[in-house]
Amino acid sequence: MSYVTEADITRIQVVANDVRQSVIEMLARAGSGHLAGSLGMADILAALYCHVLRHNPDDPEWEERDRLVLSNGHIAPVRYATMAHLGYFPVEELFTLRQLGSRLQGHPERNALPGLETTSGPLGDGLTQAIGMALGLSMNESDAHVYTLMSDGEQQCGVTWEAVMFAGAHKIDNLTGIIARNNIQISGSTEEVLALEPLVEKYESFNWNVIEVDGHNIEMFIDAIEQAKHTTGKPTVLIAHTVPGKGVPEIEGDYRWHGKVPTKEEANRFLAALTQDRKLASVS
Repeated sequence: MSYVTEADITRIQVVANDVRQSVIEMLARAGSGHLAGSLGMADILAALYCHVLRHNPDDPEWEERDRLVLSNGHIAPVRYATMAHLGYFPVEELFTLRQLGSRLQGHPERNALPGLETTSGPLGDGLTQAIGMALGLSMNESDAHVYTLMSDGEQQCGVTWEAVMFAGAHKIDNLTGIIARNNIQISGSTEEVLALEPLVEKYESFNWNVIEVDGHNIEMFIDAIEQAKHTTGKPTVLIAHTVPGKGVPEIEGDYRWHGKVPTKEEANRFLAALTQDRKLASVS
């Protein structure tokens, strides 16, 4: 069965497109930031905030909310943009990204912006933080769920595997990890820098339920999330295959755009591609 309607999918796609446009404008104005990974995760962030998460923009600290931990904090622009488009703060504030005194710094700062669960920066720390939250919620008999977004590059960190082992051994089943498997990192292909495969078998060996999904197929992603929520006795990880730079064909899959920002001319060209993509979607 599907847990999402066609109308839901269309709304999520529209939000994701709006988010991608905001990310491009934010980074062009800031002159720094991480573009490719942010564009690649727009569909997943839109699906989470529009459909999956139990949350309330008017009450970000609502006790019964689900928790979303962003371990790969360098893609903060896509989270900021999604939160703004879902009503956490004015969209206009997005254009203060990385400015002195802004609530929207290059990596999320929990105390600066309501709705963030953690301060993140060093890769590999998010899963350990999410495990602590999941255990605390279980002790309080809460049915809230904890999600943590991770990059594939941070699967090269030793602390990640300590956390994977711990969560599997303790059967933490109110925890779902989501890996952005885009196959790039700052210096090239993950498989050339430090190979991750076989990633599925590695997680399974530590007692995790593993689901591979197309991170741009919203129905498949949401259905996988529902499977995860109904899995007992072990945590779940979604290996979400995504395209870095998604939506802008000329930079898709290019690792050089991991931490590169567009010039004004490039930004206008990228935005035009996304505008055309939205028009085609509305026609179809």
